[in-house]
Amino acid sequence: QVQLVESGGGLVQAGGSLSVSCVASGRTFSNNVMGWFRQAPGREREFVAGISKSGGNTAYADSVKGRFTISRDNAKNTVYLQMNSLKPEDTAVYYCAARLSILSRVVTERKEYGYWGQGTQVTVSS
Repeated sequence: QVQLVESGGGLVQAGGSLSVSCVASGRTFSNNVMGWFRQAPGREREFVAGISKSGGNTAYADSVKGRFTISRDNAKNTVYLQMNSLKPEDTAVYYCAARLSILSRVVTERKEYGYWGQGTQVTVSS
């Protein structure tokens, strides 16, 4: 089992920045590929960013590429999402997810992640 707890969401104006964090407990954090997803009202949960076990490889949705940065600190069991140049369309609940796998490949499919946090709200005002 992996328990995930997100923090750091909030309200920010368009063009601003926000960072969200996710602390993991349970199984060894470094054995998990980590991802961030988001879900806006009335929409499906979508992939935002992912990072390999060592942090050496990352992937981003086209909509956030160049604005968001995912990183991880395996010593602190924490994954981060730095969000810059925020837009109103970034408003959503952001979820941290973990994929326990022998592979380190970053995956974008929601079904590949077996553990989820409770989510943190990010609201971007225009």
